[in-house]
Amino acid sequence: MQIDTRTMTSGSGMPVTLYYPEGTTGALPSVVLMHERYGLVQHTGDLARRLADEGYCVATPDLFYYMENQDAIHSGAAKAAPSDPFILERLDEVVSVLSGEPVADSSKLGMIGVCQTGRYSMIYGAKRPLDACIVLYGGVSDWDQSERRPEHMVDILKDLDAPFLGLYGEIDHSISIADVVRLRDVLEQHNKSYRIKIFEDAPHGWLNNTMPGRYRKLAAENAMYEVVRFLKKNLSSTSGRPNRVIWEFESNKDESYDFSRNVRFE
Repeated sequence: MQIDTRTMTSGSGMPVTLYYPEGTTGALPSVVLMHERYGLVQHTGDLARRLADEGYCVATPDLFYYMENQDAIHSGAAKAAPSDPFILERLDEVVSVLSGEPVADSSKLGMIGVCQTGRYSMIYGAKRPLDACIVLYGGVSDWDQSERRPEHMVDILKDLDAPFLGLYGEIDHSISIADVVRLRDVLEQHNKSYRIKIFEDAPHGWLNNTMPGRYRKLAAENAMYEVVRFLKKNLSSTSGRPNRVIWEFESNKDESYDFSRNVRFE
């Protein structure tokens, strides 16, 4: 399928690129796909095309557009550290862009955060209406409050109203299985629907095929299957909120798992 792309600028000057199937005449369910800590790079565009091919209008905002040295962001030499309120404002702008597009149905909205931006999809889902909140190896390595993060992660999860999908890796060097179990326990404590899966022998960044040291083909393919299935379940024209709370936790780890032995892959 051919995918059309179009880049617009939000009210604050942030670039937002839309991906949608060529020839789209109606309004498609919408997905906001956020980038990793490296800013808006090829990997995010590749994922957006993959999701647009499934019949979604996918918006990819450049959340770190305000950083002066974009090359340093893209290479990982510099790191952006926006506050939660700043991110919420930027995501409101992305949804506003979608609301003005005839190819997008922003009333059916999913949001995907990857790595650093995993927290951002949780923040949005706790503050705004959302039909699917997805996190890929992110969001749970830092729970405490700070000047940039005025709310504790427990309070964010308590207010999360959207069904949650979290996909993590067994040998992630920055997110431990204990972190993921804590996430699960808080979601259950507050009666939230979730599906969480920990992939065997997968390091941090296992979805990114532009980083061969991290990429794990089988985990990446299975993860995209999980993401698409979750979106179809929660963003279809007939999907609604059933009066049921669904808990699904799936983990595959070595019996001698030791987080301290996990290392960073390039």
